[in-house]
Amino acid sequence: MEVRFTPAGNPLAVRHNGRIWAVMAEPVHWFTRDAWWDTRRTAAVGSGDLVSIEYWRVQVGLASNSALRTFTLRRDPLSSQWLLESIADGY
Repeated sequence: MEVRFTPAGNPLAVRHNGRIWAVMAEPVHWFTRDAWWDTRRTAAVGSGDLVSIEYWRVQVGLASNSALRTFTLRRDPLSSQWLLESIADGY
C-alpha cells in the first residue's frame, strides 16, 4: 500500500490492491502510544520517537460518484511504511 500526501502533509490518495483511491473528505489525524514496556525494544539515546503510532482516517472513493469507503491507515514508530488497519463502508 502506498499513500500520496499534499505539500501540507495531508493524505491525497491511497494505492491499494492496484487501484488508486482519492481522498474525498477532510481526513482525521491522531497519534497513540505503543506499549513500549511490552516490546522489549531498546534504543540508543537520541534515536527518535519509539512510541508514537500515527493514524489517518480517510474517506476515499474511486471516482467522484462512487460509493465511499473509510480507510484507517497506521504507521508504526520509526517506520516509513503505511499499513491499512481497517476498511469500512461509508464514514
